[in-house]
Amino acid sequence: MSAILSTIDAHLLRPLVGEKCSARLLELDTSAIDCFKLLVSKCLGLGIVLGGTILKVPQILKIVGAGRTDGISFLSYLLETAAYTISLAYNYRSGNPFSTYGEMGFITLQNLIILFLILTYSKRVGGLLAFLVAFGASSIALFNPELVSADLLRNLQWATVLIGVASKLPQIANNYSAKSTGQLSAITVFLQSAGSAARVFTTLQEVDDPVLLTSALVATGLNMLIAAQMVMYWSSSPSRKRAQHKKKV
Repeated sequence: MSAILSTIDAHLLRPLVGEKCSARLLELDTSAIDCFKLLVSKCLGLGIVLGGTILKVPQILKIVGAGRTDGISFLSYLLETAAYTISLAYNYRSGNPFSTYGEMGFITLQNLIILFLILTYSKRVGGLLAFLVAFGASSIALFNPELVSADLLRNLQWATVLIGVASKLPQIANNYSAKSTGQLSAITVFLQSAGSAARVFTTLQEVDDPVLLTSALVATGLNMLIAAQMVMYWSSSPSRKRAQHKKKV
């Protein structure tokens, strides 16, 4: 039994919560509430990062399968990608634990694929090239302290709160005006809502930064609103309408 506990301590708990918390948790110390919260936060954080590796895959597959991007706002994805890129650079340069922001890198890559598909299906080759150049140049600048100072990057991180709102409003407006969520993937929408809510908890536990907490809270509220629209307009989605039409025929 002691060998098993030693293995858990050395390879699982200690890397996640440190030596002191690991010892208290293994001793089943009921007063170690902070250590337990930290463990939950680390597990949630790693789960969010892993989920981030496939978060937008259902959306990508749905777009490719349909061969169109109806109901998907290019502006929303463009602004969301900008916000994620800024936050990724801010967290990395601030030295925050990877488990508190790692999913942003994977989601950014998937967003780039979706933006590529939107521009490709709309045959905007010039726009695609301009976007790739602008994204590459801005990314290099954000990660380079000589090009973007720490103070400027922090101000940009505050700006992501507004960018986050602006990134979701076009999609929310599209959904409302069409009374449909178009080609939006329900799996992606609901997973993103759950992930952003969990990120609020991990930010509270591991990162003492009001700007990151504000960003997480705003993102959660907006993602929940889109999830609510998904439920409200569920029967109005293109796939559901086609299924209902086939039943009538």
